[in-house]
Amino acid sequence: MPTSLPRVLAATLLIAMPALLHAAQSAQPAQVGDPFPQPVVTGEGVIRVNLVEFAVLPAVDGQPARMMLMSHEPGTRRLFVNDMRGPLYSVSYDGKTVALYLDINAANWGVPVQSMGNERGFQSFAFHPQFGQASSRGYGKFYTYLDTSNMAPQADFHPGGDTTTHHTVLLEWTAKNAAAATYDGGPPRELMRFRQPFPNHNAGLVAFNPLATQGHPDYGLLYMGVADGGSGGDPFRHAQSLGNAFGKIFRIDPLGNNSGNKKYGIPSTNAFASDNNPQTLDEIYAYGVRNPQRFGWDSKNGNLFVADIGQNIVEEISLVRPGANLGWNDWEASFRFVSRTEIKLDGTRADAKVTYPLVEYDHNDALFPTGRAAITGLVVYRGAQIPQLANMVLFGDNPSGEVFYFSADTLPEGGQDPIRRVMFGGAGAAKTLLQLIREKKPNAPRVDLRFGTGPNEQVFLLNKQDNTIRQLVR
Repeated sequence: MPTSLPRVLAATLLIAMPALLHAAQSAQPAQVGDPFPQPVVTGEGVIRVNLVEFAVLPAVDGQPARMMLMSHEPGTRRLFVNDMRGPLYSVSYDGKTVALYLDINAANWGVPVQSMGNERGFQSFAFHPQFGQASSRGYGKFYTYLDTSNMAPQADFHPGGDTTTHHTVLLEWTAKNAAAATYDGGPPRELMRFRQPFPNHNAGLVAFNPLATQGHPDYGLLYMGVADGGSGGDPFRHAQSLGNAFGKIFRIDPLGNNSGNKKYGIPSTNAFASDNNPQTLDEIYAYGVRNPQRFGWDSKNGNLFVADIGQNIVEEISLVRPGANLGWNDWEASFRFVSRTEIKLDGTRADAKVTYPLVEYDHNDALFPTGRAAITGLVVYRGAQIPQLANMVLFGDNPSGEVFYFSADTLPEGGQDPIRRVMFGGAGAAKTLLQLIREKKPNAPRVDLRFGTGPNEQVFLLNKQDNTIRQLVR
């Protein structure tokens, strides 16, 4: 859409033509200006590690597993990984045993997964920190965050406009025996439901703070990435509205009941829970995000980082504090957002009330020859098994499959100068993840990368193109 259109007309077109806009989003617009003329450094500060194949997930209907998340459940000593189409698998600590734990698409659960397209599906899951602790309130409980075609129940949160493509739901499951090989509980309990206006930017990660032990004020609180609802450019201005759920990071107590629908709790320490303003949502921990697919904590100091996928020009990682405004859609990273094809290159980082990125990079960099980029990650590595990676924040990019790092101890203040590459291979030339994948699958067009974690600071790379989970090793 031309940027010279009047604002009111532009907004009208955005609302009236969602399908056209969604199709246009996948096209590559002509970028106006280059926010970072100096490219990401490619030959300096490269950290080289090995990758080994750890486990292989089953294909679904002849198509590779669409892996989104891998995490470990220490109480029952298992790893878990999901497929966007509905399965949740358990994986043994040695990677040799992969077994179906739960299929959300099973008819008896009543929540068919809507997994059409690249962005909809079984988005994320999280096990309550008390999952394996018998007689605790959280025993056997875990949570799934998914898009569903069952839109019969009333949604708790609504977008601007009247269009609806599907719903996104947060579900609580309760296993009778937490150690059972397969889920042995009953139907899930629905905690909250979102009516989605577009088929993209639907949800994000759900996770409990792994650093919070019993008695800590963050213990048992669930963090949720809630994307801006999609299309492109946040046409309804969701992200900056404190009265709208979309474009936020939520923090809730899944075992509480003081929410509006009485199905979950709202911590009194949330940024807007005690402001005595009925126009703000008490669930909000931070706002101004576009598509917060991944976030993670630093075990050394508790810092929370979020990787937020950019529009068409800049990708970013930011430090998240309670009540923080991360800028979208007034800002795309450090730059004033104008449209899906334009940002302002002057007046950067000019609002003292906005939390700007620690690192950012643009789609125009030579590392991304297709002109497409989408940030993913992230893991703060404080382990000793791979000393080269110690004290680094690791993240990646799609579809290039590039893996990057920056210092977790000396946090940058924006730009792509602090970013350096991680490459792979023992003897011989260092390789990118895409090059390694093409050794196994020569025609692989891209990498669809996600990170996973395991016990003892293990780091895994998940790729949707070849069913394979790979582990980073020294």
